[in-house]
Amino acid sequence: MKKLGFIGAGTVGTALAIKLSEHGYDIVAVNSRTRASAERLAQSVKGCAVCATKQAVADLADTVFITTPDAVIPDVVSEIHWRPGQAVIHCSGADSTEILLPAKKMGAVTGACHPLQTFASVKHALENIPGTTFAIEAEGELKEDLKVMATALKGEWIELTAANKVIYHAAAVMACNYLVTLVKLADDLWQTFGIPREQATKALLPLVRGTLNNIENISIPQSLTGPIARGDAGTIQKHLNALKQEAPDVLSTYCELGLQTIPIALAKGKIDENKAAELRALLKTAFRRRLLENPVESARDVLPVL
Repeated sequence: MKKLGFIGAGTVGTALAIKLSEHGYDIVAVNSRTRASAERLAQSVKGCAVCATKQAVADLADTVFITTPDAVIPDVVSEIHWRPGQAVIHCSGADSTEILLPAKKMGAVTGACHPLQTFASVKHALENIPGTTFAIEAEGELKEDLKVMATALKGEWIELTAANKVIYHAAAVMACNYLVTLVKLADDLWQTFGIPREQATKALLPLVRGTLNNIENISIPQSLTGPIARGDAGTIQKHLNALKQEAPDVLSTYCELGLQTIPIALAKGKIDENKAAELRALLKTAFRRRLLENPVESARDVLPVL
């Protein structure tokens, strides 16, 4: 059995090491920026040694996962003397295997394996990994090994090329990180009528979960509901008026999201092109007015929408 090592014992590295160990993988070594984080990982994985240096991990392991912050991966790779045939894998979503070139030049086999999942804490990451899709960029035997690993973790996998990585990661940010932003903006709106943030979040989360459930079960565009889906321009105008009065900073975001939603409504088949044109005009007019009233925002946002 191949011996695995981890350089970086943050949330991603720790969760992957624990899960892989649970599924029979031999995790033999870990090094991290702080010894305390390395020791926490080692305590959770039988037979895993805490190494004082990154090189020590590479010397002990046949396959090394670099699970440091993305920005330091190139430095980590350059600091180590790699063996021919050794596998070196990073878990960055946005970076390709090109940042592992120093290892490849020494004869190592390189790959990238990004878990398409949110890792807010080790506990939650361990719960979320089953069912996760792993984005794999590698060649030959290593690519097949990573597919087997994803399956062992009860996940799915997709293959990516270097050219795909940044757009892939941008999509992940929109689906995950910006969902947090949208809920935060909705919470902010509830505070305009006196509901505390914690209560607002608690009230809105079943709606979010219901929407996700609809997306999962009846897909897009059929899962789209609401005023744009049914062509209700009157309600949209009421929203625009209220946002201008109570939350003007959110108005341009509302308009942009609305404009992006119109094609989904058309695809669902509940509105026609005439109604879509009416909705576009309504949202674009409100957007332009907002930008004219706020030149700073105009300089930042007008070109992407108009």
